[in-house]
Amino acid sequence: MKIASFTVDHNKLKRGIYVSRIDPVGESCVTTFDVRLKRPNSEPPMDIPAIHTLEHLLATYMRNISTLKDDVVYVGPMGCRTGFYFIFKGECTSAYIAPFIKEAFEYVASYEGEIPGATEPECGNYLDHNLVNAKWEAKKYLEEVLLNLDESRLNYPD
Repeated sequence: MKIASFTVDHNKLKRGIYVSRIDPVGESCVTTFDVRLKRPNSEPPMDIPAIHTLEHLLATYMRNISTLKDDVVYVGPMGCRTGFYFIFKGECTSAYIAPFIKEAFEYVASYEGEIPGATEPECGNYLDHNLVNAKWEAKKYLEEVLLNLDESRLNYPD
């Protein structure tokens, strides 16, 4: 049996923010978002050092700075390197979460300084980071997608 995300036609998928799934957890639930930075199967995926740095910066922002920090469960990259999964407590919509995702990518696009958690004691692959490429990816996504969101980038294609 296929998992739900494998039933989405990735050839029709645009770059955007999508509710991937909503899962019950006790008497509440969590919402997993597919934050798609690259169009699957039609543009190159992000390189590993950039996606690694994006992971550190996005997680730092969402868990420590964002007004939603208490609702963040997880921020991490997709294995296909075309985006990230963001998991939040409660049932949320793409339209609701979009401004917070935009703030996170603005943070990364303008980030200066040491990459949080990128020292040998803190990271399992601390030498594999690239801040310049991470900022480039964040700025590109911000300018080309997040500043121009419409329904076609907030709901999975049929």
